[in-house]
Amino acid sequence: MYFSMISPSAGQEREAAQQWAAGPYSEHQWLWRFFPAEKGSPRDFLFRRMNTNGFPRFYVVSKRAPQLLNDAWLVQTREYAPRPATGTHWRFELRANPVVTISSDGKSARHDVVMQRKKILLAERGLARWQEWRGQDKPALYELVSDCCRQWLLARGPRSGFEIAMESLLVESYAQHSEKRGRLRFSTVDFSGELRVTDPEAFSATLCAGIGHAKAFGCGLLLVRGA
Repeated sequence: MYFSMISPSAGQEREAAQQWAAGPYSEHQWLWRFFPAEKGSPRDFLFRRMNTNGFPRFYVVSKRAPQLLNDAWLVQTREYAPRPATGTHWRFELRANPVVTISSDGKSARHDVVMQRKKILLAERGLARWQEWRGQDKPALYELVSDCCRQWLLARGPRSGFEIAMESLLVESYAQHSEKRGRLRFSTVDFSGELRVTDPEAFSATLCAGIGHAKAFGCGLLLVRGA
């Protein structure tokens, strides 16, 4: 495995900005240019985009080392073979797609955890729309988002080889994304905090395979550093 940082070259920021395909629905297609492969090959990398001074910086974990695209982009790569030990503490950042799978009439579908919680709360009160809820017991949207997303991540900790220090966990930047034609929609949320490794083998697999869905759109890559 390889860990890479892809960012605009110094002095080439404007050229890089012209080449970069902004937006979650085109970023993964654009990043494929650094990982040329035969048509139909499965995606073999995870990525996370962060912005620095208005320009994108991509962190990538991949099975293959990325290739240099052109002089407008700087590609820094190192081998990635994490060997975490049980009980070690790490600071982490994660952009995730928090969904729950609901089965109905023999079919399964993924639903945004926040929207699903809203649906349940409204049904309990016989309401159709969130705006119709006027009572003092109506939760603040931030509290609802934080609670739903915290529970979603905590549920994935054991199978992913870690447990989270709850007092450190931040839930931020919940957003919904829609394709221009409206045929595809997904949500993202940013987590950060401190975790403790409980299963080194499972944790190593998580660092390479990611967490959750929508990985083609920049979700799932768990970034860690020593606490």
